Amino acid sequence: MNGVIILDKPASFTSFDAVAVTRGLCHERKIGHTGTLDPMATGVLPLMLGQATGAIALLEDTGKEYEAGFALGAATDTQDNTGTVTESGGRLVSREELEAVLPAFRGEILQVPPMYSAVSVNGQRLYKLARQGMEIERPARPITIDKLELVSFDEAAQQGVLRIACSKGTYIRTLIDDLARAAQTLGCMTALRRTRACGFGQEEATPLEQLRELAASGEIASVVRPVEDLFRHCRRVNVTQPQVHRFINGNPLATARLSLDGWTAGERIRVYSPDGVFLGIGETDAALENLVFKKLFCRREEIENK
Repeated sequence: MNGVIILDKPASFTSFDAVAVTRGLCHERKIGHTGTLDPMATGVLPLMLGQATGAIALLEDTGKEYEAGFALGAATDTQDNTGTVTESGGRLVSREELEAVLPAFRGEILQVPPMYSAVSVNGQRLYKLARQGMEIERPARPITIDKLELVSFDEAAQQGVLRIACSKGTYIRTLIDDLARAAQTLGCMTALRRTRACGFGQEEATPLEQLRELAASGEIASVVRPVEDLFRHCRRVNVTQPQVHRFINGNPLATARLSLDGWTAGERIRVYSPDGVFLGIGETDAALENLVFKKLFCRREEIENK
């Protein structure tokens, strides 16, 4: 089975658990995912099946969107409410005070990854050191926060919800801890839902229970999207049959001979055969002279026999 399932991951499941369950439901051994979700998190988890796993490397820089619950008044070792409280207290803050610190965290910023994370420092996973009660210095890493909004905040309960659009590698629980400290208090994440990933919104995701029901009725293929949907934000070009053979053999295509204009360097393009078969992804070179082969997503033998 080849394609993409946009799963709505339930809480308490790791991303690996979600892959394992889907592997059994689809009877497809080769499955991967992009953008790991912690067990407490729910929401959009794109799963790549079969040939679609080849798209994962091309999706690494895709931004994501989240809604995150938080509570002020305590900090934990994991920066969420599953951890052990390390500090408590902190002053009560108003909505206006929280709103006032948000602008400093928008745009390109530096973030120190949490100890409870899979980041490696000097060849050692941070979470393994954290489980031994160790804390080491970690270099700050650049991230981008495209959207940071306070959706709601109950001043009496000191609890609220943030809406965030961010780059790969952003730790939302760390962002919440940093925001709280900027407001001169303490805080931790209480819930996390990914609402968008790889260009897919939560309204397009299939809950795991529904996936099980579809598998039981033999209809699971109805929610398997073609791999080209991962690149629907890219422009497309139909090529001639001679160009098909050049492309599937890994050769560049001259942009002057393609039916597109307005090229930009590094632009990724969906390449199709004359009869509309999705061949793969090409990328323009710096000189805008060639569309360079990036990845093939069709079966070479089927195309070559045409």
